[in-house]
Amino acid sequence: MELTIPSGCSGSRAEKTPLPCSVVPAKLAVMTDLQHVHSVDEAVTRLIEHYETSCELGREALASGTLDDYRHVVYPKVTVEIRKWQPIDRSEPFGYVNEAGKYSAVITKPHIIREYLHEQLTRLTNNYPCDIFVGQSDERIPPEYIKDAPAAPQERGPIPRPTLDEVNDAIIDGEWDAFHGEEKPLFHFGAQRFDIACARIEHYTGVEVDTVQKYILFTNYAMHTTEFVKFGLRELTKEDSRYTALVLPNGETIHPNDAVDLDLDGLTLTSRFQMPRFDLITAGGDGITMINIGVGPSNAKTITDCLAVLRPEAWIMIGHCAGMDGRMRIGDLILGNAYERHDHILDRQVVSSTPIPAIPEVQRMLEAAVDEVYGSDNSLMRTGTVLSTDDRDWEWRTSRDLWEWLRTSTAVAVDMESCALAANGYRYRVPYGTLLSVSDLPLHAVPKLPAQAQAFYSNSKEAHVMCAVRAVEQLAENPERLRTRKLRRTLGEVPFR
Repeated sequence: MELTIPSGCSGSRAEKTPLPCSVVPAKLAVMTDLQHVHSVDEAVTRLIEHYETSCELGREALASGTLDDYRHVVYPKVTVEIRKWQPIDRSEPFGYVNEAGKYSAVITKPHIIREYLHEQLTRLTNNYPCDIFVGQSDERIPPEYIKDAPAAPQERGPIPRPTLDEVNDAIIDGEWDAFHGEEKPLFHFGAQRFDIACARIEHYTGVEVDTVQKYILFTNYAMHTTEFVKFGLRELTKEDSRYTALVLPNGETIHPNDAVDLDLDGLTLTSRFQMPRFDLITAGGDGITMINIGVGPSNAKTITDCLAVLRPEAWIMIGHCAGMDGRMRIGDLILGNAYERHDHILDRQVVSSTPIPAIPEVQRMLEAAVDEVYGSDNSLMRTGTVLSTDDRDWEWRTSRDLWEWLRTSTAVAVDMESCALAANGYRYRVPYGTLLSVSDLPLHAVPKLPAQAQAFYSNSKEAHVMCAVRAVEQLAENPERLRTRKLRRTLGEVPFR
């Protein structure tokens, strides 16, 4: 994908001229300036119709060579005008504002977040007297973001390029200008920020974004994803299972009828892509996605920067860690309840002095899942601070350097990804959690070596995965438990979750 940062707009904004009847058929009449709609259902339907119609026009213009028609290929926009501010239930976790006025968002791929849009608009309109308007924005859709669109010609004319001028996190990060214009932000992301995130999810995982589920598990190990596939296949063979399909990293989709006599060894679970992804799908999209993100805080930030646009319900890390307490044993579990950030990856967006709180709703479910999987004697699990570093060989420092580094720390575990996943969850208002398994005790003469590591992996992998799976299944039964106010900002917050 070609990304440019043009000196001018280079045709990225559309001229709001009437659509000529001779060029645009009657079915495109939905593409109008902002018009009042009478219900949330109508608003969401209009957003989807407008987007799909716009994409269809873009494909036709490129295929036929009538490039001038492309100036009408624009993202839809939704505006909610809150006529009067009034006090509402203080327990509301979202769907509230601090003042009356216009709140707007330019939306892309509304079919992917249909339920989310419906819920957010419903909350807002239930809390205040509102008018909703839906219509065309003035931002054209680059063909690179339109599914199955023909390639744009070298001389693009009115066809915009993907531009990083439209890609930023100004709303998420609460920048002044984003909240002090004529219209306030309704949603956290601009359209091209959303589109490039979806493109990168597909780039890194190799699977289209449409099947990403609302509960996401991260790991560093193929053995964890293999155990997840085993679980998924077992579930698909059950008559009362809530799961309807399993999508593998190569795009293969396994349905219940396929799973009955399927041989795991015959499946392709590896991937040529950097972050293999497995989607265990439900009809409502509240299933489980597991992604092998590899090693390091940069990978953790990259994938969560992208997944955040889909507004998942929660994400959880189930990696391995170094245990810091000499009383620990290999295979013990660490439920992170605080995060000590030495990974530096998000220091600009979330300064290191900002507390990253544990999310009690996630913590309780993880603890209950450990009880279920391991039994009531869960002495192998402890809560504590997880320290994340960007140096995989941190333990190779001299004894004195380690002493100086750790002497004021309360960390019980060291890894590389958990703090980045938690900090970005905090930043993007996505509930998060960490359940790590101790793989080595480097301060106590038990370094990670191949033979010991393999023995540990074979004994712990299934139970570790199932703890996380059971936790998110419990959360999915009542997602209202995750409707927390704990991640909402004091200033610079949007009405949507």
